[in-house]
Amino acid sequence: MTSAPCMWMRGGTSKGGYFLKSDLPADTAARDAFLLAVMGSPDPRQIDGMGGADPLTSKVAVVSKSTHEGIDVDYLFLQVFVDKAVVSDAQNCGNILAGIGPFALERRLVTATGDETRVAIFMENTGQVAVATVQTPGGVPTYSGTAAIDGVPGTHAPIPLEFRDTAGSSCGALLPSGNAVDVVNGVAVTLIDNGMPCVVMKAADVGITGYEERDSLDANTELKAKIEAIRLAVGERMNLGNVTDKSVPKMMLVAPPRNGGAVTVRSFIPHRAHATIGVLGAVSVATACLIEGSPAAEVAVVAKGSRKTLSVEHPTGEMSCVLETDESGAVVSAALLRTARKLMDGVVFG
Repeated sequence: MTSAPCMWMRGGTSKGGYFLKSDLPADTAARDAFLLAVMGSPDPRQIDGMGGADPLTSKVAVVSKSTHEGIDVDYLFLQVFVDKAVVSDAQNCGNILAGIGPFALERRLVTATGDETRVAIFMENTGQVAVATVQTPGGVPTYSGTAAIDGVPGTHAPIPLEFRDTAGSSCGALLPSGNAVDVVNGVAVTLIDNGMPCVVMKAADVGITGYEERDSLDANTELKAKIEAIRLAVGERMNLGNVTDKSVPKMMLVAPPRNGGAVTVRSFIPHRAHATIGVLGAVSVATACLIEGSPAAEVAVVAKGSRKTLSVEHPTGEMSCVLETDESGAVVSAALLRTARKLMDGVVFG
């Protein structure tokens, strides 16, 4: 295969290629080979492809009409590695998810229902459901609006994302080890999966403040070696197996908030520091803040009440998570605000 119809979109703070499933090879190996060529991987610069030399801009969404009852479209997320010939389906991506609703409308997989259209999305990677609300004045998606998200310049149409039943989506349980706190290589951590497998620890416990800039973190080889050793040690405990070549779990280093939020975080995804934080990673970190005795709970500032808005501070701003809890304090739903924009629609070559 040498070409395919494709829409390039920004979703949240990521961007990548959005494809109809029917436009890609049915054979997984052939599909992955084509996508590696499209992105220009493996190459740190991705100079011979569309990738932006960063994991956040080397992503793919594969979308199809859903056969699941009450669901509009199925969405498979693929992370195309930058410097390795690897295409991974081991995780969801909540940022790329933000573009699925508009893309489904653009490709007429879904018909607009008025000035707003709710699109129910089955996330194939983990078998979970999200609902995106897309602005559709005149029956077509619009990308213009007044919603702003940190990490993206300007304002755009709001796309609220509501997540359902995300706990244990990849690991089988919210706390796959069964513990609120585990000690790994002498560091207290919470192993958690509320939509994204994460290892949450205090930044101070691994020798940093938690307020460093991304470039400083990426240059800290001692820190990266320390947290990678922890990541490799917890793969089995998180029911993820050998994670050496996997993009999960993500490593979350937390500190007390500085700008009126609930918690500050520095995220590794997993080998590079994130410019912001992934949507589902933010949900998992926010959830960790509600777990009594966890490293996150020890540094977080959380309001009382069953409906909590937790602002997760990151290197370029914040991401607010709205969490609903039941009488036991367990998180039963999560919602976030994202935006998306169509960048290009045409044919991409591999």
